[in-house]
This record gives sequence, C-alpha cells and structure tokens, in this order.
Amino acid sequence: MNSKKSNGESRSIRVVLNGKSAELPEVRAAVLACRKAGHDVEVRVTWEGGQSAEFAEEAARQGRDIVIAAGGDGTVSDVSAGIIAAGEGVLTAIGIMPLGTANDFATACGIPRDMTAALNFAVQATPRRIDVGTVNDRPFINVASAGIGAQITAETPAGMKRMLGGAAYSLVGIFKAFTMTPNEGRLITPEGTYSGKMMLMAIGNSRLAGGGFRVAPRALLDDGLLDLVIVPDVSIPETGSIVSEMIRLDTEEPQQVVYRQLPSFTIESSHGIPMNLDGEPIHANRFEVNILPRRLRFLLPAEAPLSEVAPDGNQ
Repeated sequence: MNSKKSNGESRSIRVVLNGKSAELPEVRAAVLACRKAGHDVEVRVTWEGGQSAEFAEEAARQGRDIVIAAGGDGTVSDVSAGIIAAGEGVLTAIGIMPLGTANDFATACGIPRDMTAALNFAVQATPRRIDVGTVNDRPFINVASAGIGAQITAETPAGMKRMLGGAAYSLVGIFKAFTMTPNEGRLITPEGTYSGKMMLMAIGNSRLAGGGFRVAPRALLDDGLLDLVIVPDVSIPETGSIVSEMIRLDTEEPQQVVYRQLPSFTIESSHGIPMNLDGEPIHANRFEVNILPRRLRFLLPAEAPLSEVAPDGNQ
C-alpha cells in the first residue's frame, strides 16, 4: 500500500486515537474533512494499554502510508514503538494530532493545535527521518527524565492536568523541589564518569518537557545525538544560579548544570532510579541509553528542531 505520492494524491491513513479523546467533535470533524478530500482514513480507538503500538504496527505491516498519533506524548511514543516493531523496511510515516495535556513533542515541532489543520498538514507533508532514543532497549521520542522530572510526571493528578493543562506540572514541581530526596548515581560516558547526587536528569531527543519547559534546548531530532542534562543537588542559596543556567542553556555553557550531547551512555545506581520515558515510568539500577539514528519517518513542519539537511521522503 505504501508508494511515493505527490501531495495531490490520496493517502491511506490510520488514525490511532487515544480513547480519552474519542468523543471530541473536532476529531470527528477533522476525519470527515480528510475523507471528503479523497483520503482513505480509518480510525482505531484505544481503551487499554498497549493498543496504540499494536494498531500502529498492524497499519505499518498493511502498508498504510500514514499513521496518525492522536493523543499526547505517550501516544506518539507508543505509535512510534509500533512502527519500529513492524521492521526496518517499513515506510509508513507518522503524523500527530495533539490531544494530550502537555503535547511537548508536538509543541516543539510546531504541529498545529487545530485538529483539522494538523491532519491536513500530515497528508500534505514530506516525511523527515528522525532519531529514536532507547533506554534499556525501550524507545522514546521526546524526553526521558529521572529525579524530579520523573516524579512530576508520575505524580501529577489526572484531575489537576485536566483543569490546568501543562501548568499542573509546574505546580507539582515546585512542591517536589522542596520535598524530594536527590538520586545518587553514576554516569558513564566515553568522555569519563560523573558521580554524585542529582535533582534532575533529562535525556532529550527533542527539546521540551514538563508542559513546555526547554529542558534540552540544543537538541535536534536527526543529529544522531541525545542531549543529556543533569541538575546536581544544590543548596537553597544556589538555586537561583541553577535556574539562571537552565534558562540560558541554549546560548551559554553552564558551570554547575551538566549538558552533554552523546550517542550513548550508561547510568548506574545501587539504590535504583525511577525514570520516565515519554510518560511511561520504569525503575532500574542500570540504564543503557542509546540512539537509533534516523529510524523513523515523521511528518513535521519546517520549524521542527531538525538539521538543515533537505527532506527526502524515501530516506
């Protein structure tokens, strides 16, 4: 079913829709408009964990041109995992209809928030190859976090997220910053080893996390590198300088915050560390972090954090 098509030709599309958003009228309107434009659009609604990946893998094996991840960052990650599971030779591209609380990946990439506009963009865009991060062989597309970042994502109440959106993460983060115990561990990289206590660790394939915070502002989706950010355990008087460094990570070299761009590294802790992969919590004493260079085809706007290499739909 896959073939190289000009922008005016019909696409074969599967929308993988998070069940929490199944009744939204704007989703139905977007799908109907896309069908009216001549595209073959089928919708699969999830109602339990794992189905997003299953529906995406099935669509890829059937040769559908596009799978639309209609949900938040977790849905994008799950759909990506399904396409990866379908095999190396799959040409199915991934589009996004941002329906989550934070939508950090979609926001960083400039995906339209209007559902009809997002779907219309996806069927006309030329795919770009992007990297995929892995932690212990589990893929992530946006950001993996440990320390306060993982706790914020895991412990922000669903009701608060519905009421406040991305701001809910900030409120929970303020509380956690004053109550959590720092994680102690060891970072092993080709450049050397870092040992100590950390308040926050983020591994960015993309740039935003926690409801729009630029945690890895230098990250590019297709450079073959992951952006590692570690905020060490500091005293309250030092907090201001840490915040200042985090705000300026895109333009200045930090003095206390660790910022490295690496294709692979290892994290170890004798006590175990909780980590969060695009919203999915995991816990281990050792994390092997790697990158799959340019593994997936994504339908992304020009403002997405990509290199200057020209897009090629078949690459």
